[in-house]
Amino acid sequence: MPGRWRRSKRLMAQADAHAHIPPLLPLTTSRKGLSNSISCWYCDYKITSFNELIFQFGRRHARVLRTWFSIGIGFSLAALAVVATVLFRELTIVMHIFGKSNVIRGLPVSCSSLFGLPSLISSCSLFPAGAGYIIISTLISVAFHEFGHAAAAASEGVKLEYIAVFIALLFPGALVAFNYDALQDSSCFNALRIYCAGIWHNTALSAASGLILFFLPLILFPLYIHGQSPTVLDVPYTSPLSSYLSHGHVILSLDGMHVHSVDDWINLSAQISDLTFQNETHSRLVENNQMANGRRGYCFPNFMLKESNKVQFTHDQSTCFGDFTSFTSIPCVSSAGLIDGYTEDNYSNRKEGIYCLNVNDVMKLNKCSSWDKAAINDNTSSCMCSQDETCLSPVQMPGLVWVEITYLNPYSSDCSYSREYPLPSSNCSGTFIFVGDVVSMARSIQLTMYRPRLDFHFAIYLPDVLEKILSCLFHTSLALALLNSLPVYCLDGESILEIIIFQLTSLSPRNKEKVLRSFLMGGTLISIFLLLRIFFHLLVS
Repeated sequence: MPGRWRRSKRLMAQADAHAHIPPLLPLTTSRKGLSNSISCWYCDYKITSFNELIFQFGRRHARVLRTWFSIGIGFSLAALAVVATVLFRELTIVMHIFGKSNVIRGLPVSCSSLFGLPSLISSCSLFPAGAGYIIISTLISVAFHEFGHAAAAASEGVKLEYIAVFIALLFPGALVAFNYDALQDSSCFNALRIYCAGIWHNTALSAASGLILFFLPLILFPLYIHGQSPTVLDVPYTSPLSSYLSHGHVILSLDGMHVHSVDDWINLSAQISDLTFQNETHSRLVENNQMANGRRGYCFPNFMLKESNKVQFTHDQSTCFGDFTSFTSIPCVSSAGLIDGYTEDNYSNRKEGIYCLNVNDVMKLNKCSSWDKAAINDNTSSCMCSQDETCLSPVQMPGLVWVEITYLNPYSSDCSYSREYPLPSSNCSGTFIFVGDVVSMARSIQLTMYRPRLDFHFAIYLPDVLEKILSCLFHTSLALALLNSLPVYCLDGESILEIIIFQLTSLSPRNKEKVLRSFLMGGTLISIFLLLRIFFHLLVS
């Protein structure tokens, strides 16, 4: 925010002609000696090292900068009008004047979007790394905001007094203080250019971050492959997949369904989990929630069934020990929902149809029953085992889902011949079985859609870091632009609103002052109230 000037020279003369009206906040005056301020609620650090450098830059490019910041006036005035309208609308919603149609969990939707806090937190949700991204993006956004004010002032010939970084109560911030005498000689339009420059710069920074983020795959194309399959970025030791996947592995498929993106990985996991539990009653083979796992089966040779371990039953629940898992034979289900060769009498023989088999042997077998996405969706299946084989499916236990995950290690020696486009059937691919909560499993690892073309250990992290910084910068800079557009004390919206009221209205100076105070007081109270509501709902959600 810039240092405040309360009136242009002509407006101050009008005010003094009627009565002496003290300014709302103390004016910033030029002084030779600068000292850092420290008190129980406020402290700042003043910087003067860049004053001359910024002033020379502004004067050298004055014509271009004036044109650039003139565009920002229109946008800032529109932003001020929009946020003021939204504040009034959200206040009426909170006060139940127009009902609760646009309120979610007691929080106005457009209000949360206006302040930008939920989207900012969701885009930088990984802690403690997320806190670092937010701090970096905030520093860049604030620096770009204040540079806008300083460059606009320099282009108008107004010198800087200092740049200050401060903490008021618990809130950090920054400001630029201008030479008061030079600022008094500026016209109304020139002053608007200076005060609107910060909002305009934050908007431009947010737009630039969004564009770079959108074109990032194209920018990084010479160094990275994008959009084929998600690559494992990190597997925490607490993840259930820590013993199977590692840094750099590429996830190819989940239960035979190709995984194209990170969203696919999450959505397919949720879909498999939902469909498995939805099919429990349909595929029930035994009582007490023991059933075939979603009718996904394997063709076991009959001789393996004869050599299988005996099943132990405890409270009518099958139990296998060691690396062995309970499997049960499953019937063929036609598209009409009829079970071929299966009647209610088969339930009485369920114990004879359950086997304990080694999970490691399963991956070598052919598959039977519904292993494709179409079969899952239309609830059909087919048996593809020979006469010497039996279609068995793992027994579904409550809360557990059986899934096959196929992955690729593109940096193994076997994949060196085609590292950019390795084939799933090559020796560098592998498959393992996971049994458990697949939704938690899918969210336990960190994935990226970028795969380095060259085998550098830390190269895989660069796109992810750039994506998170750009995303945080987009939301942080946009939130800062919107916040400064609010008609609130000590923000840019205060100075913009002041110039509008004192320049474009025909009221007396005293009435202009009252109108300004009313707008600022109302805007400040409403903004504080709505911000507190947002923080409250973020904490409880």
